[in-house]
Amino acid sequence: MAGPRDPAERCSCRNTNCVERPLRRLFEGLASGVATCPWPFVLVPLLLSGGLGAGFVFLPQRQANDIEGQFTPTWGPAKAERDFVRRHFLTDDSERFSAPRLPTEGAYAALIAVATNGTSSVLDPAAWAEVLRLNAAVHDAEYERLCARTAGSCASPNPLLSRRGEAGPPAPGSLRFPVNGSDFLGAALGGVETDGGRVLRARALKLVYYLREDGPEAQDSRQWLESFLQNIVSKVAELRLGSIQVTYFTSLSRQQEFEGNIRSVIPLFSVTYFLTITFAIISCLRLSCIRNNTWLASCGVLSSGLAVLSSFGLMLFCGVPFVVTVANAPFLILGVGVDDMFIMIASWEQSLRKKEKSNVKSLLAETYAEAALSVTITTLTDVLAFFIGTWTAFPSVRSFCLYTGTAFVFCYVYTLTFFGAVLVLNHKREQGNQHWLTCMRVDVGEDQAENSCLYNACCIGSCSGQPSQPEGEHPMSTFLKKYYGPFITNKWIKVLMVLLYGAYLGGSIYGCTQIREGIDLRNLANDASYVIPYYDDEDKYFSTYGPRVMVVIAESVDYWNESVRLGIESCTQNLEDISYVDKNYSESWLRVYTGLAKRGLVNIDSKPDFLNNLIVLFRILPSFEWDINKTQEEIEASRFFIQTVNVTSAVDEKHLLSQLREAAKQCSIPLKVYHPAFIYYDQYLVIVQNTVQNVVIAAGAMLVVSLLLIPNPLCCLWVTFAIASVIVGVAGFMTFWNINLDSISMINLVICIGFSVDFSAHISYAFVTSGESSANKRSIEALSLLGYPVLQGAVSTILGVVVLAASSTYIFRTFFKIMFLVILFGALHGLVFIPVFLTFFGNFGSLPHNTMSKKLEHRFRNDKDCP
Repeated sequence: MAGPRDPAERCSCRNTNCVERPLRRLFEGLASGVATCPWPFVLVPLLLSGGLGAGFVFLPQRQANDIEGQFTPTWGPAKAERDFVRRHFLTDDSERFSAPRLPTEGAYAALIAVATNGTSSVLDPAAWAEVLRLNAAVHDAEYERLCARTAGSCASPNPLLSRRGEAGPPAPGSLRFPVNGSDFLGAALGGVETDGGRVLRARALKLVYYLREDGPEAQDSRQWLESFLQNIVSKVAELRLGSIQVTYFTSLSRQQEFEGNIRSVIPLFSVTYFLTITFAIISCLRLSCIRNNTWLASCGVLSSGLAVLSSFGLMLFCGVPFVVTVANAPFLILGVGVDDMFIMIASWEQSLRKKEKSNVKSLLAETYAEAALSVTITTLTDVLAFFIGTWTAFPSVRSFCLYTGTAFVFCYVYTLTFFGAVLVLNHKREQGNQHWLTCMRVDVGEDQAENSCLYNACCIGSCSGQPSQPEGEHPMSTFLKKYYGPFITNKWIKVLMVLLYGAYLGGSIYGCTQIREGIDLRNLANDASYVIPYYDDEDKYFSTYGPRVMVVIAESVDYWNESVRLGIESCTQNLEDISYVDKNYSESWLRVYTGLAKRGLVNIDSKPDFLNNLIVLFRILPSFEWDINKTQEEIEASRFFIQTVNVTSAVDEKHLLSQLREAAKQCSIPLKVYHPAFIYYDQYLVIVQNTVQNVVIAAGAMLVVSLLLIPNPLCCLWVTFAIASVIVGVAGFMTFWNINLDSISMINLVICIGFSVDFSAHISYAFVTSGESSANKRSIEALSLLGYPVLQGAVSTILGVVVLAASSTYIFRTFFKIMFLVILFGALHGLVFIPVFLTFFGNFGSLPHNTMSKKLEHRFRNDKDCP
């Protein structure tokens, strides 16, 4: 009778049985059904994919590529501030248009004219004449009908044009900058050289043509902008400009260029599938014409394709928005699906070697019992990571995670049904000695020696005419066992690996401190887009003066009370004291009104006088009437403006917004600060919080899954270590590869967690369950069993996304870059760092030698090669 078990063994077995044994029984039952009747498991996924694939008819309706809606926080404060401005300050672009007072960017076409000679000025006579010709070419009769108007005429595209008309350029030194009279030129002239505040030279001039977007002309305005984009290049060419060069942009450009990104990536799908199928076939190629696994490899790739078709169709049926970021998902799913295929084929081959005479039902049952648990672990961790990723403020991330997480579920189901049935059918073909390509029976015997060598090589697998024998251990596994394992466990090499890890960790932490936040809007366009030169000119010549910010008094206050006015003035000065604000260019109706009162022109010390005398203010400066929401009894809301400066980077934008809101919050008067650009700035305030939240929750979920399905404390410790280390590495090295922390890279950091588990869990578990006597030998055995599968899985995933490196779009290149870092660092941990570190700490928590059995030894031997 067997003696009592070791307590550690009892604990491990008890924890394992509560989860693993029911799963193994479930998988064995499923395998029995698949082996008995394989054809339904082939046909049902095909029919289901076809049915769900019909959801693609809704694709045009489900496309939701609105940049604001998808790449800004759903509940961003700026959106609520915009709604408040819209309700309380009505616009009228047919009579009293004012660009700084718009609650949105408006409908416009913009041109930047830059003097071609590096030392010349757009105010030189030749350049100025070309600017006038350019303006005349744009200002056609249709524009005259649709233009935004103020004081009965079209709003001028540039203050200098409205002043001078067709006259010659202003004389050097006649203009002041940035304010010339009542005109603010900070956004009209760029690259300005001054002497005592007077303009000597200006390298660039901006023309902005606003159109009406309110009322029935809105659709006509859009058509005019579309026509502008189609014709501007030819118009500029016809003008034969020699003194200026022109870049252009419209309010439609950013959205149109972003929507074109999906079209640019479609050709890459065919390249990806070709590479993946080729890799899968080569990995599973055998010399025997009977035992060749080419069809298995092809069906494994097909299984991933069916998963994409089914999941995307289902999501489209359910009305989930299809965002451009979702176009990344098929590349990732393909790599992971092939990885699962390798696991299934490897376990099947192991079952064949152990039970060559067994029936197909028992072979598939053992294959599922060994492989399905591993596939379950990796799928569960990945799916959890994606569905946790839906808890985000960014709709683009939410859509990507829903589509991809659902696709992983289908990929898992189809691997266990469709691909399992293909395994059975392929085995029956082999049992019938049928050729892998023609399915014709191949007769093997002594008479085959009389045939030619070429015939025997094609039909038998060897020139001799004798059937090829099953191969033994894969050469890569032999290399890892005999050469790489002993090399990596050498004491001096281990010291070197520790130093290498220290350098990796130090570089990663430094990179994390330098990480940049937020998505640059230029990155939403194709590299070859016409908007890129425009953005470059704008950054180069017009970045000194930033957004002109509305400061809104959001409630009715007693303006006629002097203490209230002093409180408002104090708040205004606090805002002006921010380093990003130039107080010389503020615009406040209350300051002007108070100044009139101090000069004795009006009385504002009582409520009736304050309200009734506003008409005097409006006669002097009519535009101030648009800044006061006044009823008969009170002023419900009002606003003034402050001018920001030197907002040249995402860091500046983040600090500007946070400092403005903090100053407004500290004010005793209820204030809101708003500019249309703040809609996009809001991402800076939540991106880090959302990323950390998702990463921490997902990592915690991964740890729970690891404890349930890999019930060994030491193993779970190393899984946690790998997750943290890989995330830090990816986040840090993003900086060195010029990748910002934005909604796109946040997707990949969530993916990072799932893949960290994939690479680390099985290596560490194989180590702690090894029956070898020393830590070094256990590490070598873990590498020999799982080193090649880890490497093969990494290669298959990289092949799934590598074509994105050739994309001309930031979104897809970023996806490739971060996935490359994830796979590189994950494989580096699985093949280098963890095997070395386990030799230092591995004596704690490993199972006793006498508890090992062949079954336990092979349980996580997910060798993915196809010998």
